[in-house]
Amino acid sequence: MGDSKEQRILRHAQQHAKPGDPRSVLEAIDAYCSQKEHAMIVGDQKGQVMDEVVRELSPSLVLELGAYCGYSAIRISRLLPPGGRLITMELNPDFAAITQQMVELAGLQDKVTILVGASQDLIPQLKKKYNVNTLDMVFLDHWKDRYLPDTMLLQECGLLHKGTVLLADNVIIPGTPEYLAYVRGSGSFECTHYSLRREVVDGLEKAVYQGPSGPAQP
Repeated sequence: MGDSKEQRILRHAQQHAKPGDPRSVLEAIDAYCSQKEHAMIVGDQKGQVMDEVVRELSPSLVLELGAYCGYSAIRISRLLPPGGRLITMELNPDFAAITQQMVELAGLQDKVTILVGASQDLIPQLKKKYNVNTLDMVFLDHWKDRYLPDTMLLQECGLLHKGTVLLADNVIIPGTPEYLAYVRGSGSFECTHYSLRREVVDGLEKAVYQGPSGPAQP
């Protein structure tokens, strides 16, 4: 892979973070990405919204779609209750390897399982191969054109229960209009939008699953 930006982010974290301290790993990644090279991380502003959602929900099992360098995996898993776990799916094996090292640096390897492959291939395997019944939370931060089909796939596979929280990043920039139209209009979700301004206005969409026919019967 050579000396990629992602490897430089990892190296910076290894040099500046305190091993076993998730907060210091997040701070090191944030510092590098704000001062040296911009990268596709959630960042601290959106991260505080994520923290609030995770703390309120206290999920036992979280699925993350798109690991990249492990920032959000660390952010979420550090707040999980005892016995809680996070499964993260990453298409790029180089990013998955970096995520593994970041998670180990943060001391969270017992809470995080990294699956390498395409989400549409891995999601149908969760129940039988990875001992998943249903998910308490899903964080969507992968290819934007996969948000909607993967959400529908999660429903088809019976992986959502009433109260499962879907939290989706970048719903404004670069944008996921089909996904937003679906979760806001299907009747199966109750949605909350978090608008955030950095260089540009973007947002997170929280969608709470109400069941296949929505909160009210037609």
